Order: sequence, then C-alpha cells, then structure tokens
Amino acid sequence: RLRALNRLQVILQHLKMSKQTDSTAEVLLEKKGGAGIITLNRPKALNALNLPMIQKIYPQIKAWEQDPQTFLIIIKGTGGKAFCAGGDIRAITEAGKVGDKLTQEFFRGEYRLNNAIGTCKKPYVALIDGITMGGGVGVSVHGHFRVATEKTVFAMPETAIGLFPDVGGGYFLPRLSGKIGYYLALTGCRLKGRDVLKVGIATHFVESEKLPALEKDLIALKSPSKEKIADLLNSYHTKCTIDQEKEFVLDEHMEKINSLFSANSMEEIVKKLKQDGSPFAMKQLETINKMSPTSLKLTLRQLREGASMSLQEVLQMEYRLSQACMKGHDFYEGVRAVLIDKDQSPKWKPAALEEVSDEFVDNCFKPLGNEDLKL
Repeated sequence: RLRALNRLQVILQHLKMSKQTDSTAEVLLEKKGGAGIITLNRPKALNALNLPMIQKIYPQIKAWEQDPQTFLIIIKGTGGKAFCAGGDIRAITEAGKVGDKLTQEFFRGEYRLNNAIGTCKKPYVALIDGITMGGGVGVSVHGHFRVATEKTVFAMPETAIGLFPDVGGGYFLPRLSGKIGYYLALTGCRLKGRDVLKVGIATHFVESEKLPALEKDLIALKSPSKEKIADLLNSYHTKCTIDQEKEFVLDEHMEKINSLFSANSMEEIVKKLKQDGSPFAMKQLETINKMSPTSLKLTLRQLREGASMSLQEVLQMEYRLSQACMKGHDFYEGVRAVLIDKDQSPKWKPAALEEVSDEFVDNCFKPLGNEDLKL
C-alpha cells in the first residue's frame, strides 16, 4: 500500500507540475529532457522570494534529487532585470509588526532551502543574470555552478536595513579570498559583471544573450555528469570576451581591505579606517557609519564564527540571529528608511557601536531550544 501511495504522490506531483507552468504562477517548475527547471516569476518584484515560492521549490528539489530521470537542476529568473533581488522583506516586516508567525516560517523555510541546494546530489546550475542580492544569492551560491553575465549585480546589503548577510552568508563570505567577504558583508558593496566571477561568487561568465542557447545545450546533454556540465559551461565561458581585459574593480584596494578588515572588533575596524585616512578608507568609513551598529557587530561575529563551521551550523546560527533581529528595533527602522519611506535616514537604536554591548551580541547567538532550526 505504501508503494502505491508513493506512486500516487509522484503522479500528483507531475500533474501539479504541468499545471504550474501557467505563466502567472510566482515560480514555474518544469521538466525538460533530463533537466528540472525552476523559474522565479515575479518580474515586477524583481523575483523576490516569498514563502509560497520557497514552499514550492523545496519539495521539488527534493523530488528531483530522488528522481533517476532528472540529471540536473537549473534555476533562473524572468523579466531580464533580476535573477532574484532578495527575500520578500516587506511581507516579513508587516508580519513582524503584528507578531505573525511568518517571521519564523519565512527564515526557517528559506534556510532549509539554502541547505537543500548546498547538499543537493544532482548538479545545480544557477543562471544569475541581473540583480542577485540577499535571498537570490542564497538560492544560487550554494549550488555547484553559478553563471554570471555582464548584467549581474551582486550584493549582500543587509547591514543597511538592520539585518545581517544571512542565507548562509556566514559560510560563503569568510571563505572568499583574504578579507574581501568581510568587506562585502559590512559595507554592502556591489559587484557587477565579471567582478562577480573574479571574487568567487560565480563559477562561470557568459553573455546574457547566450543564456537561452546555453540552457538548450544543458537540456540536450545525454545523461549529464557533473564533468560534462562543467565542460559545456567552460566552453561557453572561454568563448565570452566581454570585459575580458578589465581589471578586478577592487584589485588596487585588496591590500588595504585585507589589513583594515582583519581587525577583531568593529571599533577596531573603524579605528583602522580613520588612521589609514586614504580616500578609499574614508569612503568605507562613511558607508559603515550609515549602517546599523547592531547589524555590524552581529555580522562581524557571524563571519568570524562561520569561517570554521559547516553550512548546517551556519544556518542554525543565522536562524537564531534572524529571530533576534525580528524582536529588535533596527530591522523595522531600516526597512522603513530604505524601502518604505525611502528617506535613507534610519534612526538606529543604539546609535553608536560603543553602545552595542558584548552581552547583547552574545544573547543574539544563544540557542533557542525547541525553537532552533532543524535541518
């Protein structure tokens, strides 16, 4: 009886899939050849992830992982502007204000999805064409292959809204070369095009207009292994000459980034920037001064601890931090200032780094008992 039930579930899943390719759905899930294809389909919202999308994608990845007829998974966005600009922050903000459960369910669902991608046994190819920030990084960076284009814009801008670079940021950011991950996390610096490849966020770089052909070739691969997929991506990558000669945008500053952002505390980083006094250091100081002091302290510790943790441990730690932010002041104030009223002048509480106590930071990292994230 159990096997019959399982078979029924598979059939229902397929029926649901064929229904879901209606073009109004927020996420489209289709099977083409041996490829499972996830299309984020909220172009007006820059394909921002909401909970219903997460709840559709997660079981589908799990099903494809078990399906012997699915050889690879491709994820992409519609609309030409964005792969995925992040999580649906507005919905979370509204929920948090009224104490709605969404503030738990969203982060729980999102981090479980990030983990499913990070542990996926089938090759996972993310076509990160256009804006790829926050939650969009979470559904791409943990996969095997990330294909950037000249339109890709990467950032983890969370410290500007009283949050921290989550979705496994504590795992992948400290693993980038030198201290560049710390720099990207604390300043929210944006990287474009080939720089996303050079920093190690993308694995390949292909012209935006070549993506449909690449996708077709991926689908056409006969029982593709990870090696065959890598070979195909490499062949597209080596043919792409856009911005080939361009130096990495942060090249000339790398030495400074590595020394300035290696300090053990935020206060020390600020002190080092002031002492350095170069135009580059002053610009970073100006940026950091706009960020939530609480977020900066949480982020620095998140990355320092995450550097030696597994992805699962990082996501558990980040879930604890997400819930601390939901109970705090800065997240709601940051979203108000940046996304709602757009006055760009948040009133952070506490307003200075020195006022964010170590005890407060420690509390944000404490286990939540039964409420902890289970992966």
